[in-house]
Amino acid sequence: MHDPAVRGAVEVVVALLGALTLIAFVVRRIQLPLSVALVSFGLLVAAISPVDLNISPDVVLFALLPGLVFEAAFRLDVDDLSRVVGRTIILAIPGVLVVALVVASVLHLATGLPLDTAFVVGAIVSATDPVAVVASMRDVKAPRELATLVEAESLFNDGTGVLLFTIAIGALHATVDLPSQIATLAVVIIVSLILGAVCGFAASRIAALMDDHLVELTLTGVLAYGTYLLADSLGQSGIIATVTAGIVLGSYGRRVGISPGSMQAVDTVWEFVAFVLTAVVFLLIGLTISFAELAAAAGPIAWGIVAIFVGRVVVVYGLLGGVRGLARRLRPRGSTGSEWSHIQRMPVGWLHIVFWSGLRGAVAFALALALPLDIPDRALLQQTIFGVVLFTLLVQGASARRVVLWAGMEPDRSRGQEPTGPGPA
Repeated sequence: MHDPAVRGAVEVVVALLGALTLIAFVVRRIQLPLSVALVSFGLLVAAISPVDLNISPDVVLFALLPGLVFEAAFRLDVDDLSRVVGRTIILAIPGVLVVALVVASVLHLATGLPLDTAFVVGAIVSATDPVAVVASMRDVKAPRELATLVEAESLFNDGTGVLLFTIAIGALHATVDLPSQIATLAVVIIVSLILGAVCGFAASRIAALMDDHLVELTLTGVLAYGTYLLADSLGQSGIIATVTAGIVLGSYGRRVGISPGSMQAVDTVWEFVAFVLTAVVFLLIGLTISFAELAAAAGPIAWGIVAIFVGRVVVVYGLLGGVRGLARRLRPRGSTGSEWSHIQRMPVGWLHIVFWSGLRGAVAFALALALPLDIPDRALLQQTIFGVVLFTLLVQGASARRVVLWAGMEPDRSRGQEPTGPGPA
């Protein structure tokens, strides 16, 4: 006798993979980003045949996210990252705090939500999402340095956003000592970076002792999920630790540990894994969101969208643009290969692209599901977050390539095959 539950689970997986294959085949011919198509497909299925999905946030945070951020980090080159590290820090730490505060203030003033509750929403939507942003950058084939900046921001600021969410939830139940919380945030970021670097270095040295691509491939899986689980169990940021481990293995491990033959296998398998995991995330987002429930929260959603754009303007054109302007005015002498010189030469069009690349996705979706049951206005907060996520994915995701071309950036053909995003009008 067969177990109906097991058979049913296998049938669902096969159906999802079949749908993914068909959707990917179609969108490559109609010039639509795959992420947009998958979310739209999920929304369509949910509208035609409503399903009561009880998705645990742990499915996203522990089953899907570690593999996704590891694969993206593994592809980042440390030399490329060194050219944008200062700008990444600006966007990933003060940038996240600014957006969270702007969203909280706007929602509080416009909708009457209590400031502490509104700050929870701000914390959840403050960070750009690695799943959505990396997929978008690969679709549009953005210039290498620009893509590195946008992808690095999305990878690191998600860790900051999750930590900010934890602080915001804690503030609902107790008085928060702001200096203490800021110090805690800094310590968690630093410890997570160190933990990820140590794990990545250890995996690289272990890989150097092997000459079996299957074992080395298995090691990368252990590193991706093991680092995340270890950091989380120690009260640190699993995202930041896993991203750091992926960068170390992808840069240092490529040189001293993993053989070229094994590296090709690792790259291919992880590209496939990321493709499937990304598809699952976007499908889940589409299947979970209800248009009827979104309509009931239309006001807060509209104000939330306005707020994230206002916050993004402050961060990109105020903070990042201000540093660029300062670098151009000071023009200190130094190495032409330093990041300071890269900031001086950064085209203003890049600021427009960085601004528009602020998509939200899997992490905001998971954190919305993880809202405590006793939080005031929980349903309204969830629908507000879902509405913001949906808008950024469908509107910003669908128009990303147009913005790249409008800003005067030619797609970088060295980043892979022809883009799957929409062509110019």
